[in-house]
Formats: sequence, structure tokens, C-alpha cells
Amino acid sequence: MAQNQLKTQYTDLKRSFEAKPSDLKKCGSLLAKLKIGLIETGLLTPQGEHGVEDLVVARDILEIGAIWSIRTRDVPSFDRYFSQLQTFYTDYSSVLPPSKNEYPIRGLNLIRLLTQNRIADFHTTLESLPLPADAIADNQYISHPVNLEQWLMEGSYSKVWNARERAPVEEYKFFVDSLMGTIRNEIASCEEAAYESLPLKDALTLLFFNNQSELLIFAQQRGWQVDLSKSLITFATKGEEQVDIPKQKLISSALAYARELEQIV
Repeated sequence: MAQNQLKTQYTDLKRSFEAKPSDLKKCGSLLAKLKIGLIETGLLTPQGEHGVEDLVVARDILEIGAIWSIRTRDVPSFDRYFSQLQTFYTDYSSVLPPSKNEYPIRGLNLIRLLTQNRIADFHTTLESLPLPADAIADNQYISHPVNLEQWLMEGSYSKVWNARERAPVEEYKFFVDSLMGTIRNEIASCEEAAYESLPLKDALTLLFFNNQSELLIFAQQRGWQVDLSKSLITFATKGEEQVDIPKQKLISSALAYARELEQIV
């Protein structure tokens, strides 16, 4: 692909991406063509000397691809784009002008690691950021995932839930929602072990649902019995062996976290 054609398609990509709402289908089609163009021009994983303008265009394309991946809920695609961006964020950082999307994307990657319970990788990535430790609190894109990690370790799930509405960019909410899904299942397992039944309004509050319809869908997925006339949820009856399962799960989770901490230290 010639440089002129690449830049023309890049302009089309920016127009489609910045539209309100974004034309995600067209963006996907253009990104596929542009990645081929980047390969042909040696700009997908650049080495040696390249024009600054060409490098900026390549970086912009990959950044759009990373954000597009989150908007289309394609986490593996985000992983690939983020990996390809590392050359631009590290090897060419002294050559290229700063990108307004760099830290939002770095923050998205940190939250992704949290959703995958990769605590050691989270801290390693955080420590490798080109950002002084005392500047993290002032960077909203990095302080947000740092706070999330702290609240998760504390079990302050209400703070995680409230953080969704304070997300610095809309794409962060996708990963916070994923975290809340994991949290809800953990809370639900504890409720099943501790109670035979629970009022609907209490379950709604404990599980951080916005409305009863969301709770009813979740209850059906968990196999709970719901009596709307009594506004009551009854949990499935468990034998003694089944009741022990949440305990084993909690022990396994604690051991896994301890191993993660050892790796960090």
C-alpha cells in the first residue's frame, strides 16, 4: 500500500471513529486494511529511522484500534493493539510528540490485568510506567485503576461500584462492569452459604443492581427460587459437602493472592 493511500484511509478511519456515534463496523473494516498497510510500509513494528509524521500516523491507527476493541468488547484484540503500541511508547518516546491517548490506554491495560486477577503483572506494569511514583495520584487515568486494585484487596466493593460513574473515559466502564460481575458472583456464593433466603430488596442492595429486573435475571442464572408475592429469594438447598465448597474456594483464592504477593516482593 502506498503512503498516500495509507494516509487517505487513515483520514477515513479518524472520521468514522470520531463520528457521534462512532461507526464501529466501518472502523473495523478500515483497521484491517490499515494494518496490512502498516506491515507493508514497515510501520506496524518499526525499526530504525522513520519519518516522525509516518510514526505518528501509525501510532494513531493502533490507538484507535485499541479503543475500538474495547467498544466492540474484544479484549484479545485490545491485547494485540496494546502490545504493538509498546514500540511507539518506549523505543520512539523521545522522538514522537506526546499522545493524548497514551495514558488512557495504559490505564485500560491496568484494569484489564485486574479483571484477569493478574495482580503481580498489574504491579510490574505499574512500576514500569514512565511516570514518577508521586505523580500517579495526579494522573486520573492511572490513579483510577490503582484505587480499584486497593479497594478490591480491601473488599470495599461499594467503592468499586461507585468508581464506575467516576471513570475518566467511557471505555473504563467496560472493565469495571467485568469486575462487578466477578464481585457479584463472590457475594452470591457467600449469601448462599450464609442464608436460606433473603428479601429481594436486601439482595438488590448487596449485589449492587440498579433494578429488580437485573436481579431476577441473575437469580435465574444462579438457580435461585424467587417468590415475587413475598418479595423473597430462596437459595437452592445444599448438602453438607456442597456447603464446604465456598470455604475451599475462599482458601484457594487466599493462597493464590499470597503467591501473587510473593512474586511482587
